[in-house]
Amino acid sequence: MDTEAQQTERDRSSRPGDPGPEGRSRFALLSRVADWLPGGRITLAVFAGLGFLLLLNAFVMQPFDIPSGSMERGLRIGDRVLVNKVAYRFGAQPRRGDVIVFDGTGYFGDADYIKRVVGVGGDHVVCCHRNGRIEVNGRPVDETAFLYPGDSASSVPFDVVVPPGRLFVLGDHRDDSSDSRDHLGSPGGGMIPVDDVIGRADWIVWPYRHWTRLTRPSAYARVPAAPAGGAHG
Repeated sequence: MDTEAQQTERDRSSRPGDPGPEGRSRFALLSRVADWLPGGRITLAVFAGLGFLLLLNAFVMQPFDIPSGSMERGLRIGDRVLVNKVAYRFGAQPRRGDVIVFDGTGYFGDADYIKRVVGVGGDHVVCCHRNGRIEVNGRPVDETAFLYPGDSASSVPFDVVVPPGRLFVLGDHRDDSSDSRDHLGSPGGGMIPVDDVIGRADWIVWPYRHWTRLTRPSAYARVPAAPAGGAHG
């Protein structure tokens, strides 16, 4: 009889849906924390939500306010974009045409910047082609889909080869953008280290009437790889 009673008790304690001693202990701990906090479980839920948002901001997605008109017409002053911070992890690299946010400390200034990637490591970038277009690895790039109306590809001529691990970046509003062209004589030659890229701007989320996804222009898909094979198209 004793054996049957013990078996019955074990069956009861391990039935489906029973969280077990460890689960009950965690639940009891949360209950005690909720009882200790002013507002109880509501306050605990608010703190948990804030903690989740902080982790999301630190490792996954980060909002970024557009501070200037250098990326018009697509991004206007006051727009808010969501920056994908995992886009270039796990071996992925920035690609031509991506809109990126990067830390410009030591290169552009002590701030974060948003620009478009025009050249990646190994690329030969020239301006301007005989028809007024930027040329990457011998291929003219049609930028009319995103270039600010009335702007030329560049009023500053340049002929550069992007070192490995660096990026050549330009603003879409070329006449109102301080970018790689303006820092060719500075340390690093105006090229941004890939390691300083915070992430890729994927969405405009504010104001709501500007809500849209930012995609890579198809013009860059036709650019050939750099002769040395070190470019990422």
